[in-house]
Parts: sequence; structure tokens; C-alpha cells
Amino acid sequence: MHPLLKTMFVCTLLLAMPVHALDPHGHKDRSTEVSRFISDMKADNGVYMVTHNIDFYAGLAKGQKPKMTLVTCSDSRVQANMFDRAPEGELFTIRNIGNQLATAEGSVEYGVHHLHTPILMFLGHSRCGAIAAVGGNYSKESPAIKKELDTIGIPKDIGNLEGVTANVHNQVSLAMIKFSEEVAGGDLVVMGAVMDFADDLHQGAGKFHVININGEKDPAQLVNISALLAKNKPKPVAAKVVKKVDTQNTPAAEHAKPDEHDAHAAPAAHH
Repeated sequence: MHPLLKTMFVCTLLLAMPVHALDPHGHKDRSTEVSRFISDMKADNGVYMVTHNIDFYAGLAKGQKPKMTLVTCSDSRVQANMFDRAPEGELFTIRNIGNQLATAEGSVEYGVHHLHTPILMFLGHSRCGAIAAVGGNYSKESPAIKKELDTIGIPKDIGNLEGVTANVHNQVSLAMIKFSEEVAGGDLVVMGAVMDFADDLHQGAGKFHVININGEKDPAQLVNISALLAKNKPKPVAAKVVKKVDTQNTPAAEHAKPDEHDAHAAPAAHH
């Protein structure tokens, strides 16, 4: 390339690059970046509005009957559209660092007890920053952040993926204790899953892995979820048969005889 053309090309690239102005304190002025992002959101919302019909919005306006209470990490790289193409009205979503029950207990209770979702799922993900922090030293974090990290109970000497998996299993175990009646009665299934956008499990980037269902972790058992749930389905309790008394052929005195264990029976006559 001719030197002059090369210089002009470089100058064009430099002019095309965004320039961050500095405020009086020497910090980057991000107002342009923020303004552009807000404009993009409005534009995206305009597309969303016209690509869904009036019946869709009318259905949402009637109320919610979600199928799942989802506890997922706050990480921006993990979003519901990775495994659900239409999450509106289906997922009651709770987000926090480390996808924990302890730091969102009230919200989880609301999903299970008030919205009666049949599924409660804890979703971890590859390259989780919360898990990395717990595996290291987070003593310099703010008290609020330390408080949330303190409730992630995984060993210090553990890799990120292993830590993510261990944390998900821990959350499932805690939820099964908290909601033991719902699980035992067949009203709630507690799941654990990992969203692997980094392909750390070597089964494809972006793959959604179910790793725990009601405490079952064996991959061979998790292949057929229908069979697994059927096997763990509670058995119906047989109704107690009450024997009827034939009042027509029973002497009246026998009917009137008080039960000796009846607290309301008349006291015996004293002579």
C-alpha cells in the first residue's frame, strides 16, 4: 500500500473510534455512551412492541402463572433467552451473585408458596466471578458484598467449574430441606443446572446442562427426566374405610353406652 494511502487509512480508523471526553476531575465522561445505550433500548423496545400481537400483551395483563421459579446469577452474560425462547409469563426470575437461596429467600418463597410454580431451579454458569471470589481472598470487598459471598459454602482449593457445580448442588440441597413438604408431596421439583457459554464442559459452547433433579446427580439417571420423576412420584394414600354400624339390629342400650375414653361421657353414678 502506498505510504500516503496507508496514513490516510490509519487516520480514518482513529477518527471512527469513540472518544471519551474527560470531566473536570479527570474521569471519563460516559454520558455519550449512556445516552446511546438508552436510545438502543428504546429502539429495541419498538421492535419488540410490533413483533408481538395484542393477544400476547392481553395475556400478560391478566396476571402471571409461571412454570418455574428461577434463581440465577446476576452475571450479564447469563440470560433466560439462552434456554427459553419465550420467558415472559413462564419464569419468575430472581438474580443475585452466586445464584443463592440464602440471599433471596423471601423472593424464592413467593415463587413457590404464592405463585405455586411446580419447578424451582438454581442456574450457575461457567467463569462465575462470585465463585472465583469465594475461592480466593475477598476480604477487601465492601461489607454488603462480603455478606453475600459468605453464604456460598464451597472449598477454597477448588477450580471455577467445580466450584460452580458444587454451589448448584448445595443450593438444591438447601431448597429441598426448606421445601421438604412440597417436594415430598410431589408439588415441587427442585433442579440444578449450569449454563456453559465458555464450553468448559467440552459439550458445546452455550449448552444448558441439567445436573441435579431432587438430589439426583447421576448423569445416567438424568437422561430420562420423565422416568426419574415417575419413579420419585409419591404413592397415593389409601382412604381409611370406616365400618358402618347397623343401628336397626343393635340394641338401643348399646348405642347409648358411652365410650370409656370419651372425655365428654357422663360420669358413672356413685352409690
